[in-house]
Amino acid sequence: MIENSDFNFKSNSDITLELPFSEHIEELRQRSFQLVWFILLLTCFAFFEVKELVKILELPVTDVKFFQASPGEYFLSTLKISFYTGLLFGSPFGLGQILLFLLPGLTKTEKKIILPLLVSSLILFCFGLIFSYYALIPAALNFFLNYSDDVIEPFWSFDEYFEFLLVLFYSTGLAFQIPIIQIILGLLKIVTVEQMLKAWRYVILGSTIIGAILTPSTDPLTQLLLSIAILVLYFSGAFILFIIKA
Repeated sequence: MIENSDFNFKSNSDITLELPFSEHIEELRQRSFQLVWFILLLTCFAFFEVKELVKILELPVTDVKFFQASPGEYFLSTLKISFYTGLLFGSPFGLGQILLFLLPGLTKTEKKIILPLLVSSLILFCFGLIFSYYALIPAALNFFLNYSDDVIEPFWSFDEYFEFLLVLFYSTGLAFQIPIIQIILGLLKIVTVEQMLKAWRYVILGSTIIGAILTPSTDPLTQLLLSIAILVLYFSGAFILFIIKA
């Protein structure tokens, strides 16, 4: 009888351990579906207003005529623009879903660290998009226009132009996550602030290489601007980590 009661106790404890996990999976599935539907809704809305979005994307460049190489090229481009717009503006909702999913299982100390990091990551990504739109994209496009001035008439494929913008947008947004990565590494005690500052020579070299890799264009001005931005972000991340550790 004692052995049977022990067996029953273990079985019941196993069930109580498994149920919360299944509930978490169900909650994650529901939140994922909500996020997908929200992004699809934003994508549909963006598709109805896609002409205005196209005008916004064309603002950084002037004196250029766009063309479509095939009958459906512009239509496919507008679909991509709509989808990435929905994905971009749906990211705050996705961040909220992540926070709501993580909050019940976090301690007070973890909440004080993780929540600000997630919000800061989103803010930095938005700043990266703004920096790309107002600084990197005009610099790159003006370089190409000035380089071919009086030699070649600027006729650009709109689809290739959008691909150029898309790569530059997301590469810059990801580059702006450097301080978040530094803070996480510092809090995990993988790298210290002193080690980050001592590696400044390698950081300068690395920022130059990263700037050359992430920029879809080959002009030196865009690469230089992105490299400078990476350096500023890196030392800002080290400074913020120093304040947190103090």
